[in-house]
Amino acid sequence: MAGHSKWAQIKHKKARVDAQRGKIFSKLIREITVAARLGGGDPDHNPRLRLAIDRARQHNMPWENIERAIKRGTGEIEGAKYETVVYEAYAPGGVALLIKALTDNKNRTTGEVRHVLSKHGGHMAGAGSVAWQFKEMGVIYIDRQGVEEDDVLEVALEAGAEDVKVQEDTFEVWTDPKEFYAVKTAFEERQFPISSAQLTLVPQNTVQLDEKQAEKVLKLVAALEDLDDVQEVYANFDIPEDVLEALAQATS
Repeated sequence: MAGHSKWAQIKHKKARVDAQRGKIFSKLIREITVAARLGGGDPDHNPRLRLAIDRARQHNMPWENIERAIKRGTGEIEGAKYETVVYEAYAPGGVALLIKALTDNKNRTTGEVRHVLSKHGGHMAGAGSVAWQFKEMGVIYIDRQGVEEDDVLEVALEAGAEDVKVQEDTFEVWTDPKEFYAVKTAFEERQFPISSAQLTLVPQNTVQLDEKQAEKVLKLVAALEDLDDVQEVYANFDIPEDVLEALAQATS
């Protein structure tokens, strides 16, 4: 899985910043609402809703907000009707993008996404031209502080995880989507400090970027994620560590 986790690392760090600003709440509420509408309001029988609730609680969302979003989804209280839209696109440098949105107005969202892509040197791609480059995986982030690597590896192996990556301040445990909840539960039962857990899309091949290209692509992705309707942006770029450090210094 070499290269798969670079974008995951960046998104994980960015999610913490977004959570501090409260920015992620509206996106999580939409996901809970749609999950409840599609699969019902009982998380024990609706895996998508269970995952959405878990993510909301990881970001300290008050339970009353979660409950209200579920009731909107099940129709117990009135609310906007959202639909899922996935856009396929390319960023500068030939980077493939999958953009997932939840919207109550597809024409508005399409126009906004197209505008951001055009402004930052990207463009829409034909249906099916990008999606095949990504594979669904589960990823569980465990804080490294006070946790032994051997213990993480032991639980991961016993529970059926596919890979464990050691990062600066976290362990990344990668799983097949079918094994995601079993692996997550195994770590929860052993009381490991899980900071985040989600199903995501990872690229099968990556495009390496130089500093100029990386700056453009990161600005484009950030602009897409700032759109209210956009839930997730998946990309297949790889940025060398020295380039990431140079960009960090330039923006600090």
